[in-house]
Amino acid sequence: MISARNIHPLLWQKRLFDEVNINFTKGNCYGVIGANGAGKSTFLKILSGEIEPNKGTVEITPGERMAVLKQNHFEFDDQTVINTVLMGHKKMWEVMQEKDAIYMKPDFSEEDGMRAGHLEAEYGEMGGYTSESDAASFLSGLGIKEEYLQSLMKDIPSNLKVRVLLAQALFGNPDILLLDEPTNGLDIETIGWLENFLADYENIVLVVSHDRHFLDSVCTHVADVDRSKIKIFTGNYTFWYESSQLMSKQLGDKNKKTEEKRQALMDFIAFLGQCL
Repeated sequence: MISARNIHPLLWQKRLFDEVNINFTKGNCYGVIGANGAGKSTFLKILSGEIEPNKGTVEITPGERMAVLKQNHFEFDDQTVINTVLMGHKKMWEVMQEKDAIYMKPDFSEEDGMRAGHLEAEYGEMGGYTSESDAASFLSGLGIKEEYLQSLMKDIPSNLKVRVLLAQALFGNPDILLLDEPTNGLDIETIGWLENFLADYENIVLVVSHDRHFLDSVCTHVADVDRSKIKIFTGNYTFWYESSQLMSKQLGDKNKKTEEKRQALMDFIAFLGQCL
């Protein structure tokens, strides 16, 4: 689970959120919606730790791993495509780098052997021995051909970089997945692949997107960012939209009746004034 407690950032003298308290739980995909400038992307950055709120905390269940769709398309320019995806699981990548460095030592000792054995076991527990094939599978699903796997990120077409970064975020079955506009630059077939993947995903997903069809396909809940508050509604985007329209109509009808009663009272008072 991931929770935001008393979140209250002030950015550029604009109050984006007011004492936000909210929980996101396993097995649900939350579509984060709201008007432009409401703070959707900022909220994801607060959850990821990229932005620190002026007040409040973000709490994550101990031991759970978070993955974020990177927005800097040049961050991994000196890495190969396959390694960029593998780096999405930071702990696994670090273990792999350490054990490979040990095996490269010219004066490999008994102590090195014991450390390497420990790392091999840890690597296996994290799924390291199938990691490259798993990464290649994600890349294939996102339309990255095998010929690009060993290419440097700086050498591949710019429209493919976002797909590699998306594969990086999805890799390794993270417990919490934060996606900001993940369908940008994707064709219909690849969006369909992503929809199917997220529909079957068993962990926590928060996604910001302007693609209503995509939100309808993947979301179990909607997190509505509006007037410095964030409210969670059960159901996909269409269910939220129809419900909000109905609530607006009911509120409008209530206000209309209130105004009619007020006017009737004013008319009655005016009538009494004429009679006196």
